[in-house]
Amino acid sequence: MISYEYPLNERIRTLLRLEDLYRKIEHFLRGEAPQDHHVALLTLFEVLEVAGRADLKVDLVQELERQRQILMGFRNNPEISEEALSGALYEIEQASSSLLAMAGKIGQYLRENEWLMGIRSRASIPGGVCQFDVPSYHFWLNRDPEHRRRDLEVWLTPMTPIRDGLRIVLRLLRASGRAENQVARCGTYQLSLAGRSAQMLRLTLTHGEAVVPEISANKYALNVRFVMPETLARPRLAERDVPFELTFCSL
Repeated sequence: MISYEYPLNERIRTLLRLEDLYRKIEHFLRGEAPQDHHVALLTLFEVLEVAGRADLKVDLVQELERQRQILMGFRNNPEISEEALSGALYEIEQASSSLLAMAGKIGQYLRENEWLMGIRSRASIPGGVCQFDVPSYHFWLNRDPEHRRRDLEVWLTPMTPIRDGLRIVLRLLRASGRAENQVARCGTYQLSLAGRSAQMLRLTLTHGEAVVPEISANKYALNVRFVMPETLARPRLAERDVPFELTFCSL
């Protein structure tokens, strides 16, 4: 199966972007080559950019507290595992405490590092971090991989509460919906959303369905067009019935 997620508000859009960026950092951080750690650092700069656009910390703390209150209501419910419930509450409380302990603007410690900000500025220029442009960065990239990894972890660690908080929120969001089987007749699907509250859509296809969904939605309607992947430069509608699963997710 392959899933496509579509956020229905700016807050969820920001969380999904940050989740994708953190995944990339973790992937390239595990590498050994200078190019791996170069990409990890550039991706950290992207996290800094995205996380600094909104009052993200407050939003996450408020959402985690709301979910904590909801879960507290399941105490002493015989159908709910007390062990699982306690584990979930502990995870939420730890994430909230870590977020509240973050002082100042997100990533301010990175902005105060002149060397890193110099690399960030040069990286915005195509080919701008060549060895003759930033020789100190070239020296860093040629240090032992473990040394580079330790540096990256030092720069990343103060922002891990953001990563941990958004992971909990998105996990709960994804678990909130129930998949429904749908069919796009002649490659097109439309649905009125009047009276339906959701923060994110999930559309799931089997790998055997060689089509790509183009999704547009607002608070009134959902529209999906399935196009052929080999014609993405000039999208051509898949003029056949396409079965898929649709999930409305809302916290």
